[in-house]
Amino acid sequence: MKRFFVFFALLTALFLTDAAAQQAAAELTFTFTRQSGAASNQFAVWIEDSGGRYIKTLYATRYTANGGWRNRATSIPVWVRQSGLSGMTSAQINVLTGATPRTGNLVYTWDGTDSRGAAVPNGDYIIFLEGTLRWANQVIYRAPIRLGQGPSSPEVSVEYTGDPSAERVMIGGVTVRTLR
Repeated sequence: MKRFFVFFALLTALFLTDAAAQQAAAELTFTFTRQSGAASNQFAVWIEDSGGRYIKTLYATRYTANGGWRNRATSIPVWVRQSGLSGMTSAQINVLTGATPRTGNLVYTWDGTDSRGAAVPNGDYIIFLEGTLRWANQVIYRAPIRLGQGPSSPEVSVEYTGDPSAERVMIGGVTVRTLR
């Protein structure tokens, strides 16, 4: 009987550890206003560790990820470089991409895992949102995330390249929440 309780306790601990690893770790929310015209509406959301190493893509627009980056080098170039997109298989790319969304509020949630699905340790990470509109006009939002410190709302910084007024129309109201 004692062995049963020890086994049950271990099984419960493993289940709770696995459940904690699958909980949402962070969430990025923003308002997206779809633009008309060529070279528009490209964006990606991804995670890096505090040392600048790529961890995982939460979303990237299908056009860029499926080869558009070769035809248009100014399409979300930071994400293309950081993600190692050129070395990904079609199956890997399909997992992280989607059609360009409609205008509205968008939410992307990170589950605290890397691109292979393994849980990352508590510590410091950065969530990025990069957008491209009208060829060389880019915006990058970034916010620090500290896993293991509990819920928080870190400050989001923004950097523009080209005409900043273009990106302010496409992406706005960016917020980040660390959830655990």
